[in-house]
Amino acid sequence: MNTYDPESAISRFNALPADQPMEMDWDFTYVFNEARHLSELTGGAYDVTVSPLVELWGFGPSGPADRPSADRIAIVLEAVGLDQLLWQPETRTLVKRDPRVALELSSIAKGYGVDLAADTLDELGVRNYMLEVGGELQLRGLSPRGDSWRIAVERPELGQGGIQAAVQVTDAGVATSGDYRNFYEHEGQRYSHLIDPRTGYPITHDLVSVTVIHPSTALADAWATALCVLGSDAALALAEQQKLAVYLVRREGDALTASWSSYFGPYLASGDASG
Repeated sequence: MNTYDPESAISRFNALPADQPMEMDWDFTYVFNEARHLSELTGGAYDVTVSPLVELWGFGPSGPADRPSADRIAIVLEAVGLDQLLWQPETRTLVKRDPRVALELSSIAKGYGVDLAADTLDELGVRNYMLEVGGELQLRGLSPRGDSWRIAVERPELGQGGIQAAVQVTDAGVATSGDYRNFYEHEGQRYSHLIDPRTGYPITHDLVSVTVIHPSTALADAWATALCVLGSDAALALAEQQKLAVYLVRREGDALTASWSSYFGPYLASGDASG
């Protein structure tokens, strides 16, 4: 599921012409099915066919690009959407209707890799651990202190490295998504790597960071990205509806303010919400 590896299954699928079926493996099947479900729940704000837009805006394997024109964005947007795929889960067969369709699973596959590694540690009899890959976490058992793991939520300010909040958690995955690390500026305008697949443009709302706690790191990873795209009000409403433990940080002028779902409150260390 690595788009930076030309020999990976996802890269080979992305290079296929239209109407040519490809059988995917069981790992891909699980991840893709979960991604499709999240797309339905978010009204398309989460969409793993966003890859052509990610590449267009300069955040893909090809690297930075000039700001695209509105006409170019509209053309690329035609190839974005799960309706551009024909998926047969019984045979694990995937077909693209448009040759330009390409998948991008980095918002869920990394978390899934963490889950697989955690399963392996469990099978080896390791009972207490904190496993981290690229910022996605899975925590099991007890910390060296003999209590729940205490994890910091980073304050979403470039180069500051401060703590926004602290959480106490075990037997769960933790993931954070935000627009404060991966971005570029062009003619005074800041462009985030988080692209809204419904519009074709990077997000511009006030929500800058989302942290999700979920039994599955893969789903914590995916939900963090999805809610970041939705924006604070819609994200918080959906988190309550789906019973998700979610912590949001939004920017109001020069200040950062936090809010969280009712399911996140119990994880806050000693009622700490702001660090």
